Amino acid sequence: MDRKVSLGLIQLLASEKPEENFEKTLSAIEDASRSGAQIICTQELFKTRYFCQVENWDYFSLAEPINEKSKTIKELSKIARGKKVVIIASLFEKRAEGMYHNTVAVIDADGKFLGKYRKMHIPDDPHFYEKFYFTPGDLGYKVFKTKYADIGTLICWDQWFPEAARLTAMKGAQIIFYPTAIGWLPEEKEEFGESQYNAWETVQRGHAVANGCFVACVNRVGFEPSPDGNGGIEFWGQSFVCDPYGQIVKKASADKEEILITEIDLSMVDQTRIVWPFFRDRRNDSYQDITKRWLED
Repeated sequence: MDRKVSLGLIQLLASEKPEENFEKTLSAIEDASRSGAQIICTQELFKTRYFCQVENWDYFSLAEPINEKSKTIKELSKIARGKKVVIIASLFEKRAEGMYHNTVAVIDADGKFLGKYRKMHIPDDPHFYEKFYFTPGDLGYKVFKTKYADIGTLICWDQWFPEAARLTAMKGAQIIFYPTAIGWLPEEKEEFGESQYNAWETVQRGHAVANGCFVACVNRVGFEPSPDGNGGIEFWGQSFVCDPYGQIVKKASADKEEILITEIDLSMVDQTRIVWPFFRDRRNDSYQDITKRWLED
């Protein structure tokens, strides 16, 4: 039996004005729903430019509480309820004084706030100084039972860790969504750009294969100069959806704003896992060392 659901991935340019980005994304969510999308996902930290290029205490003022009473969640819930769509929104969360998270909120098609996932893996690289801003997540790996599918939500740097995808799939995710902000540093693009992009796409397609699920990655697009005037990041766009065999179902452009709409058939998850029974054949009795930092000789 077909169990088809339509996904909408919102790939946008970000301006310096958070309210402008918010309104633009709300409009894109409505456009996606009119195009048939039932589950709609934003790019990482969609309300702002990627401020983590620098360490600046002023940017903590961009954070907000994330709960059913917060203004942002109320506005998203109103659209979700009116359009009967699931919304996955990536936001900068203020949890308490001095404690902040990179967080995804999930709202069901009836407007109900289902909960949130806090980014577990926090990078610290040139122009990606996230450890300055974000406390590592403490909610564990999450799966949300929405009207249209059971969805897992991971965030950007989580993409590189097979353990995160595995645990999310083991909790029942049929689709794993990755709101993302990744791109090239201009000085590295010529030498490493193609290899970096290929690695990013390949590892996520591998997660889909190893876990027999769909993967949907939503990236931002366009060049964002560093706030300190020292270079910037060219976000490479190319948001995509791949199926449980790791095949790209649909991909967005590398340099344009786009609302990527694609239909998937959730029955593929069960079919694929029957043919390739990786979960059946796991030797979980032999994996105790996976919790160690490193294995010495």
